[in-house]
Amino acid sequence: MRSDGWYLTEDVHEFFDRAGDFLRSRPALHTTALTTIEQVRTGGPGASTAQDPVFGRLEQAGEVSAVFYRLTPQKLLSVTSLTAEQADGLAAQLVALGHRLPGVSAEVGTATAFAEAWQRHTGATPTFRTRIHLYRLGTLTPPEPGAAGRGRPVGEADHEHLMQWCRESAEFFGEDVTLNADTWANTRFGEKSYTYWETLDGTPVSMAGVNPMVGGQVRVDPVYTPAHLRGHGYAAAVTVEVTRAALAAGATDVVLYTDPNNPTSNALYKRIGYRLLTDWGVYDFAYADTEPEGGR
Repeated sequence: MRSDGWYLTEDVHEFFDRAGDFLRSRPALHTTALTTIEQVRTGGPGASTAQDPVFGRLEQAGEVSAVFYRLTPQKLLSVTSLTAEQADGLAAQLVALGHRLPGVSAEVGTATAFAEAWQRHTGATPTFRTRIHLYRLGTLTPPEPGAAGRGRPVGEADHEHLMQWCRESAEFFGEDVTLNADTWANTRFGEKSYTYWETLDGTPVSMAGVNPMVGGQVRVDPVYTPAHLRGHGYAAAVTVEVTRAALAAGATDVVLYTDPNNPTSNALYKRIGYRLLTDWGVYDFAYADTEPEGGR
């Protein structure tokens, strides 16, 4: 009989054998955890960057009720929803085991509770970095009239053009990533499938990527339209296109993240049927002796 508490391991397969059902029980809310853990399990981009990873699950009455993971000592702690008491217990256990965290990423309430607990146990100063909306599809509602043109899958012949648009997208969203033929496969962009929206003469004007389906959920990311082509409904059109494809492939949940400070994109996703599920929050931790490096 297992006692209640946190169980830690460096073995992703052992972890997923015990925690997989829990993660799949709320696929939309656990979208990032599901895709990240799947990458590590199957040798995807997450596996190539994992160094001394740690995975943890909280068991209560023999059932998993929360999980966390950290792929390298320099990465943020990612954790599912916790009560304040659970957050304090996790912080205490990680401190006792000698962990030193650069920050935490979680639902904003959980992130705040854990940041406060970490400060109590370590003296580290938490700084709120960012808030991110997580949307889940309700009923898909294509705009009427829609943008002129059509969607098409991005093929191998488009790869150089696709990488350029992904570079521009990463820069627009403030990501620090190198994208070229050598690095592509080991970035978060490399595992996605992409769709272009193109005008009737075959000119690409917008793109959307989607993550592989895991646990019934598909995440739309990124959606990008070059600045000079915005305002014509192309982003809405390509998002509808990939959403329809995900549903046709059997997805039970289609989700996407948005910047709360971008009212245009938030209004767009709401118009086509996406609804706010929760807010995600990220805290960085600063220590009196050093300033640790962090990363999302």
